[in-house]
Amino acid sequence: MEKAMVKVGSIKAKAGSYWISKKAKKEFSNITDDLNPIDNGLMFFKKYKVGKPVKSLPELLRDYNLPPGLFPNNVISYEFDETKAKLVVHLPSTCEVTFKDSSVIRYATRVKCILMRGKLTGIEGMKTKVLVWIKVTNVAVEGYKSDKVWFTAGIKRSRPRDAYEMACDAIRVEEF
Repeated sequence: MEKAMVKVGSIKAKAGSYWISKKAKKEFSNITDDLNPIDNGLMFFKKYKVGKPVKSLPELLRDYNLPPGLFPNNVISYEFDETKAKLVVHLPSTCEVTFKDSSVIRYATRVKCILMRGKLTGIEGMKTKVLVWIKVTNVAVEGYKSDKVWFTAGIKRSRPRDAYEMACDAIRVEEF
């Protein structure tokens, strides 16, 4: 009788471990479904609705009538919540880029902003050099075919749009 009970107990244990491993496999599958490789091989956590294709950051900026080169080439990933229009861009380190028009922009490891048609507002994590480093609060393009990009960093100043059409390589800097 004891042998029979031990055998029944081991069958229940096996069935329980099968159920647990099946459940774990399903959960692991759900996690890996949330990961999606980007062209450069880095992982990107999707924040999009199901069925919506994942875009590169330059494509997203272009769709919102902004120059695709506003952020450097070394972007690790980005998150965009369409319902709140919140964009968060992740970079591997603090860095800066010198653009074709000789303007310099410095980026923190995380840049947060609100992305709307033709503008980035409430920017945190971006500075530009105008004698001293000044926090950039807004970037805007006025009109669909505008050839100027307006940066607000204390004062509103225009720069040529073509300087920001191609993403540039960034140089690592020690401090933001």
